[in-house]
Amino acid sequence: MSPFTGSAQRTAQWRHLRVDEEDGVTTVTLARPAKLNALTFEAYADLRDLLAELSHRHRTRALVLAGEGRGFCSGGDVDEIIGATLGMDTARLLDFNRMTGQVVRTLREAPFPVVAAVHGVAAGAGAVLALAADFRVADPTARFAFLFTKVGLSGGDMGAAYLLPRVVGLGHATRILMLGEPVRAAEAERIGLLSQLVEEGDTARAAHDLARRLADGPALAHAQTKALLTAELDLPLSGAVELDAATQALLMHGEDYKEFHAAFTEKRPPDWQGR
Repeated sequence: MSPFTGSAQRTAQWRHLRVDEEDGVTTVTLARPAKLNALTFEAYADLRDLLAELSHRHRTRALVLAGEGRGFCSGGDVDEIIGATLGMDTARLLDFNRMTGQVVRTLREAPFPVVAAVHGVAAGAGAVLALAADFRVADPTARFAFLFTKVGLSGGDMGAAYLLPRVVGLGHATRILMLGEPVRAAEAERIGLLSQLVEEGDTARAAHDLARRLADGPALAHAQTKALLTAELDLPLSGAVELDAATQALLMHGEDYKEFHAAFTEKRPPDWQGR
């Protein structure tokens, strides 16, 4: 995602999210706990725009995506979204569905790793937001439910049919997206949907610790690794190794590559600069 911005001012305050920044780690909290952080049209748009802004600013080296209260995110608000979409024409519905997909694209294309901190329910769009993160940290209360067929829609919503088979394999993804049954934490860990399963109530700390570790590391190397993981999903091996070669050649001109050699020679930890 390009770091260059136009004349629009950066947003000082977000209405539908809580944003906290601490020395390279940004925590974005879905803050509608009375509705299990159900998403509205405006919340989707805020997430899309916030992620784009963070990608431009070069201050975020790792991001934690969390939910306030009893769960991570229960998906789209039934009254405010499903009820409203019944009255929309095709053009308006296409605009809405493209917007939700843009949230997933910005998560995948952001030049920093994203850690989803999942406790309680991650349903519908909430499950896809967690899926689109680079890491998923959860406790035993977590359950993922891709509920789209349960409301008469395709299970392939917001890129789920693209991402989920690449995380858990086609067989598991078919069952999960077709049947819409919840995947609890133990199964999620078994099939590879989770990066880390922690003790109950420990999700926020563990996710922040992982984000801190990432933020303290070589940020440019992390960004390029993420970009290659996404880009090479659909490349043949010949294209992938050529893209790897070009990326490594560029990074070998970076300050962090030189810093590793200096730190190794001087027998000290590297002081990563993200350049």
